[in-house]
Amino acid sequence: MTHIRSPGGRTILARDFSSRIGPPCVHRPEGGRSPVLADATRTNAGFPHSWSPRKTLAVAPARFACIAALAISAPSLAHDFTLTQAVVVIKADGTYLVDLRIHLDALALGLPPHVKPHMVVDAIRKLPADEWRRRVDDLRDQLQRRVRLQFDGRETTPHLAFPELDADMITTSVDPTILGQTARLYGRIPPGARSMTFGLSRAFPAVSLTIFDERESTVTTHLLAAGEDCPPYSRALDETAAPRVGGESPPGVLGRYVLLGFEHIIPEGVDHMLFVLGLFLISARWRPLLLQITAFTVAHSATLALSMSGVFELPSRLVESLIALSITYVAVENVFTRSVKPWRVALVFTFGLLHGMGFAGVLRELGMPTGRFATALVGFNVGVELGQLSVVLIAFLLVGWFRRKTWYRNGVIRPLSILIAAVGLYWTVQRAFGA
Repeated sequence: MTHIRSPGGRTILARDFSSRIGPPCVHRPEGGRSPVLADATRTNAGFPHSWSPRKTLAVAPARFACIAALAISAPSLAHDFTLTQAVVVIKADGTYLVDLRIHLDALALGLPPHVKPHMVVDAIRKLPADEWRRRVDDLRDQLQRRVRLQFDGRETTPHLAFPELDADMITTSVDPTILGQTARLYGRIPPGARSMTFGLSRAFPAVSLTIFDERESTVTTHLLAAGEDCPPYSRALDETAAPRVGGESPPGVLGRYVLLGFEHIIPEGVDHMLFVLGLFLISARWRPLLLQITAFTVAHSATLALSMSGVFELPSRLVESLIALSITYVAVENVFTRSVKPWRVALVFTFGLLHGMGFAGVLRELGMPTGRFATALVGFNVGVELGQLSVVLIAFLLVGWFRRKTWYRNGVIRPLSILIAAVGLYWTVQRAFGA
């Protein structure tokens, strides 16, 4: 058994890479979330046809109530930065396999990926056998068409299997599942091939890709934006080709992580957006607002760098709970305070330290490119700042014009702050106690 590490520091067990379809080579970390596809849209037949995180579920009316009940029952996750884990294995016998970690059961039903597994399994059991088989066949077809695997620029169509299908994971897994959480694509590398590229359609979220070359025991990692292909993997793919190595340039890494940092605020980081909105609401003038934003930025930049460097780390549950509590505090203070008090800047700085550790948790999940740690860290931080400034700008364009009106406090600050405080309190309880 060969142990390798994924970009997020997770252990990947690369084992049994014979030509048969064996156990999945990616194992879910204890207590972790399986990266899955975004919400699926459905055809009139009730099966996912075009998947996109930006689209809404369109379902047959008779099934809408059931699916809606499953969807709203799912917990609100902290830093729900959906990521698809993909492992490509280049084998010594001239074949390859690709393992994708996907919430297959939910995808087959067209449900959001965060619906509780046991509820999805219960829904599947209520389906007629013929309909379930049709959905599985359709799922195979959709997955094969949405994976782009090329050798020397020519697309290939791999075989597809669900290796966990017969593993009886309904009773043996922590999260019960019928199809499992691994989609495996496999095939033979064309003779004489010199390079390979891999990518997924935009229906998938960002991809954390690990390429494991069994012949040389090397590991290459990439973080791909939605719809993006990896740089050509150009180590020799057969014995007659001369080995070549390709990599991603610093500007490419910087741009990619700026985008990921921005997306972590807009639209993924609802908790961070509410915190920044809370800072904006009470600040009638720009100077107090800029002081708070600056203190927050300095603090979270410091803890982000220190946490990613391994200097210190706090438990994720504690960090996320305190982040939610900071949202509640800022909002409550807005209700009872008419102006920014001197201690508020120091308090915001303290809260920034917590948010920085939250950002570090996201970066650890995304993974850092080999040899580009500093570039990726700077890029992600810049993206976060651009996202926060965008929140302030949007808030100003919507309500900032009325900040000097007599009705602004009772008509805008208090109602919005009460709503933010309620959401923050709910998140605090949920994240601390798993409610």
